[in-house]
Amino acid sequence: MRKRVAILISGRGSNMRALVEAARAPNYPGQIALVLSNRPDAAGLEIARGYGIPTQVIDQAPLKGQPREAYDDALHAALTTANIEFVCLAGFMRILSTAFVRKWEGRIINMHPSLLPAFKGLKPQAQALAAGVKVSGCTVHYVVPELDAGPTIAQAEVPVLDGDTEQSLSARILETEHKLYPRALKTALARLTP
Repeated sequence: MRKRVAILISGRGSNMRALVEAARAPNYPGQIALVLSNRPDAAGLEIARGYGIPTQVIDQAPLKGQPREAYDDALHAALTTANIEFVCLAGFMRILSTAFVRKWEGRIINMHPSLLPAFKGLKPQAQALAAGVKVSGCTVHYVVPELDAGPTIAQAEVPVLDGDTEQSLSARILETEHKLYPRALKTALARLTP
């Protein structure tokens, strides 16, 4: 039985597209049942509609100034209404509340563009360049209340080249993310108890 997966996005949806393409294989253990964004102008929503995947927007702007939990309660309600069993964060630019993360513990994963635990948080590619490392990469990990600190599911290395800029390194890491995320989701879904 294929698990019902939601992908949460805030922008262009390139990792979302990689997950959707992988899930089109009949033997893939998950089906992408919902793409949800916190931004109505996220380009990935149109891509998802092109695949015939239901989309939803829970706009964060009207909730500005309210506690984080107000947004997360609406998000949880949308996911449960759609009978979602597993959640992938794919460029979802919101920090989720502890209460929300606990509700989805073991069933929510994220892609981060560094070899965690190195370079957590924002702009990890710039952090890698500033540190002068020769190897960077990407990590798929379970989401826990602490930012970018959950158990690792999979990692892939990407060399840092002489003359790299944040943009050039980011582009090479993103290509690797598109291969790693579908494999990591497959692994995570296989670990779920029936």
